[in-house]
Amino acid sequence: MNGRRVVLLTTCLAVAGLGLWLTVTKWASASKIALVGSTLAAVAAVGVALWAGWPSSRPTSGARASRTGKAIARGNSSATSGIVAPAHEGADFLEADRTGDADASAGGEATSGIRLDGHEPER
Repeated sequence: MNGRRVVLLTTCLAVAGLGLWLTVTKWASASKIALVGSTLAAVAAVGVALWAGWPSSRPTSGARASRTGKAIARGNSSATSGIVAPAHEGADFLEADRTGDADASAGGEATSGIRLDGHEPER
């Protein structure tokens, strides 16, 4: 169970337990009932704020390439052993691990790893 779910579950249990305890005590005063309501709302607000601020356990977008084959570019062509992604769109992660060899000849362009479209590769 990830941290966000633990915070949400703990908050729900705390609000339910506090509400049950305050109900069983049978306070008769209207001001005390208002105090109980505001106490429950405050505990719930703190729990929800913690839950909303807790970082997500996984990235929302990205790409991963691993153990790719060899990329060969000949003539006026390009080849990538790994990932080709647009440079203007921000992905949460791009990961290339153990990508294959990249070979370019006669004006070709080859990349092993990550290539962002819109950027000239380093030669």
